[in-house]
Amino acid sequence: MAALDGLSGMSLQSLPIYLMLLMISSLRMGAFLVASPFFGSRMIPLTVRIVFAIALGIGLVGQLEFPPIEFLMGANLVPIIFQELLIGIACGLVLNILFSSVILAGEKIAATSGLAFAAQIDPTSGAQSPVISQIFQLFLLILFFSLNGHLIVFELFYKSYDVVPIGSFYNFKDVMEKAINSSNSIYQNAVIIVLPIVSILFFMNLGIGFITKSAPQLNLFSFGFPLTILGTFFALYFSVDALQYVFSGLIDEAIGSVKSILNGGEPDG
Repeated sequence: MAALDGLSGMSLQSLPIYLMLLMISSLRMGAFLVASPFFGSRMIPLTVRIVFAIALGIGLVGQLEFPPIEFLMGANLVPIIFQELLIGIACGLVLNILFSSVILAGEKIAATSGLAFAAQIDPTSGAQSPVISQIFQLFLLILFFSLNGHLIVFELFYKSYDVVPIGSFYNFKDVMEKAINSSNSIYQNAVIIVLPIVSILFFMNLGIGFITKSAPQLNLFSFGFPLTILGTFFALYFSVDALQYVFSGLIDEAIGSVKSILNGGEPDG
């Protein structure tokens, strides 16, 4: 059944039906906004997310095909709601999991370089994390928005209603497997980011060890610790271009995983 076309001339009896269709069309995108990395963070108030989800639902309600009203008014409405919420939450969690790899990489670099004490409250999650992790996370978010990743994700959600219309059910086994397997990418991408910088720090610490062994008057804390921190800054500074390509590949992988879930678990095509 096509959605009601606009509010002009709508009878009072049709208003509850329109509100119900608006609620159903807002569930998939609203669940994604709650679980996604940036939109679901504490920086975005809950009221803003709700208004944004309703605004997107208003744009969708006139474009989607809904099941008959008799079908929606019965007990079948409950599994439809759960399916819409599950699709949105799965996409948001996969995106959040893949974006968390840069936080893990920053923690490992900070622990190796001695910058683990330089930590503060992360405004996105409310937890305490090293400054390097927050810099990596902000860098990734800037790349994500500069590459129009958010617009690509919204477009995938809009096209997902053609693949998985409201009221049609499919097997969630493949979708759940893809969502769970995405956790492996945390360590894989974190190792790709960490390995070059940690390797430089390893050889630097090795050289500092030889120097302090040959010259015992050079204390490890007075000589090696400042040199390690300074070397970390230089390594991060000269790794910006390389990190840009790594983060761009991470964004492509995250969007591909979201696309795979929105295609009903089918391979990307």
